[in-house]
Parts: sequence; structure tokens; C-alpha cells
Amino acid sequence: MRRPSPLPPAPGSPSGAPRGADERGEGSGSARVHDAEVVPLPLPSAAEPAATAPDADLGLRDVWRASRARRRALRAEVRRFTVRQRRRRRMWIGVGIAFVVMVLGTAGAAYSPLFAVERVEVVGTTQLDAAAVADALSGQVGTPLALVDDSAVKAALVRFPLVESYTLEARPPHDLVVRVVERTPVGVIETPAGFTLVDAAGVVLSTTPTAPGGQPVIEVADGTDSDAFRAVGRVVRALPDGIRAQVTGVSASTPDDVTLTLGATGTRVVWGSADRSVEKARVLDLLMQKSPPDRTREYDVTSPEAGVIR
Repeated sequence: MRRPSPLPPAPGSPSGAPRGADERGEGSGSARVHDAEVVPLPLPSAAEPAATAPDADLGLRDVWRASRARRRALRAEVRRFTVRQRRRRRMWIGVGIAFVVMVLGTAGAAYSPLFAVERVEVVGTTQLDAAAVADALSGQVGTPLALVDDSAVKAALVRFPLVESYTLEARPPHDLVVRVVERTPVGVIETPAGFTLVDAAGVVLSTTPTAPGGQPVIEVADGTDSDAFRAVGRVVRALPDGIRAQVTGVSASTPDDVTLTLGATGTRVVWGSADRSVEKARVLDLLMQKSPPDRTREYDVTSPEAGVIR
């Protein structure tokens, strides 16, 4: 018994006859082959329009709009991701602008008449007349504090020999303070013109026909430019005020033989060189307490370790 073929029967053959038997020619001596029917495909007609592509209707304006929309979206994304950076940048720009405005405003105010000198104050004077010094600097009144001419101040103070150094201090809004360091006189030198008061550097402070009180008479070889005078200046400046007031004369022929004369008794103090003058002054004070000058002919402090009373 044969199974029926799953394929549909070929056209022209009996519906009940198995296709496989016909193809194999069962029951006959030769094989028969049936060709399948060819069904022609429908061809497009020339009058029928061809199907158009979906993008064929897009024009240049549509492309431009799409490109602009894309760029706008990209810019929006960039702004969204850089909002913190842009905020920091704006903050720093604001700080920089504020700083520049502050500097320009401060500089403009400092160089304006709002901070002009109205009063000159002189401090640190004991021998000088502070009012006279302030009057000599009156040319700076009306000048902005930032524009005070230091060379003009120096030229005005040169007229005062007692001024050793000075500093300028601006006190806004209108005060100019001049701090003066005066020269310390060490004694007088007798000259044909009278008695010349000098400091330790040999600067002439004043000249009077008579010796000023409270200043020792200095006798040195080769004048104020010598090493002996410089040694005398160092010794006198190292003396305590109590001993300095009793010194009436100082002499030196070399830097190593400085000698002091005390009071009306004429007591001598053999000092030697100017080295270790502070220690020698302390030893001399102790010797004078032990033996006052009116009972002593000479003190020798050449060696501070062993002071001698004669």
C-alpha cells in the first residue's frame, strides 16, 4: 500500500492518481517528466508613475532648519554641562573687576586734594626748635600725601646741622609727621673763631665765642678727621649720663691713649683705647663710688678686669 503524496496533483492529471507513480512511470516502460507552469510577473506600465523615495520631497530649507535645530540642541547640552564652570568664571571676573575698581579708586583718592597735607608735625627734637623745623617744611602744605617731595624735605632739613636723620610718616587724611634723630654732641674744639660744638662724626653743630656749659673741651692731634678724634667720640658716647656730666676735658694723641678730666678737681681717668668702652664705663662708676673724685688723683680703667685708683 502506498502513501499519498503530500504535494498537490499536477494539472491535467487525475486527482486521484498519485503524482509519484506518474512521474516514475509506474506501469509503463518509460519515464515521463512534467514541467511546472510558468506564470509571468506583471511588469510596470509606462503610464504608471514610479514610486518616489521618502526623502525626495526634502528641500534645502528643511535641511538648513534641521541643521540649525541640531546646533541649538548641541549648544543647550553644552550649556547644561558647563553651567558650574561658567558660574565660577563669572564670579572670578566679578572679583577681578571689583579689585581693579578698588585699586583705581584708592589711587585716585590718594593722589587727589582729598588727602592733601594740612599740618606738619615734627617729633623727636630736644635741642632743635620743632616749630622752626615745621615752618621750614611749610612748602609741603597743600601737596597730596602720596606726592610729598622727599628731596624737598631733605633740602629744607639740611639747614639744621643737629638733624642726623629723619623719617616721613603720612597720617591720612591731612597730617605729615617728620621723625627727627638729632646729632649727639661729644664736646667742643677750640678754634680761632671760638668754640665749635661737634658730634662723634666731626660734624660742626654750632660755634660760639665762649665754651658752652656741659660740654667737655676736646684736644686731639690732627683735628676731627683723625683716628684719635674718632676714638674720643666713641668713648664719650659710651659714658653714662652721671659720669658724662662730670667730664670737663678729653684728650688723645693716638687712638689708644684717651684721657678724661673730671670736674674742678682735675682728676684724670686713663681710659686707653675705645675698645670695651661700655665695660670700662661700668668699672669707672664702681671706682668712683668707692673713692670719689675729690679724694682721688687718677682712675685707670685701661684693663676693665683690674681697675686702679691712684
